[in-house]
Amino acid sequence: MSIARIGKHLLHHHWWKKRYFPPRVLAAIEAAIKAGEATHSGQVRFVVEGALDGAPLFRGQSARERALDIFGQLRIWDTAHNNGVLIYLLLADRDVEIVADRGIDAKVGTAGWKKICAEMEADFRAKNFEAGAIKGIAAVSREMAVHFPGSGGGPNELPDAPVVI
Repeated sequence: MSIARIGKHLLHHHWWKKRYFPPRVLAAIEAAIKAGEATHSGQVRFVVEGALDGAPLFRGQSARERALDIFGQLRIWDTAHNNGVLIYLLLADRDVEIVADRGIDAKVGTAGWKKICAEMEADFRAKNFEAGAIKGIAAVSREMAVHFPGSGGGPNELPDAPVVI
């Protein structure tokens, strides 16, 4: 547990997430998820968290560990074809993590997800949050369409609206 990281998270104002992800951007992200899911049978969730606080922060939880927790809390693993994907952004750490259920993860692999994360992080460093999020969702959807093509109007198993923590 780094004192610098704790300080950054405690001092990182939660209003940054409102600044970078106002309702207009959240609506665009939701529309991108809906459009992407029209091309495949997978499920995509987008979560942005301003900063860690409480137990996750003082335990020294990494962005990856936090993403895994949220993946479970939102039940993204609970899809018919094991093809749910979480795109998680921790603003205070400027870190993007993608957690994928075993069905899609076995096909794309760690290197594929890391490439998408790196591209999103580059946009976010340039303060292009809307563009970075939408490009990331499109990249995930392209992978899903290759491995889990749309089945013509299948059920939407998870909400498309982004989650802001």
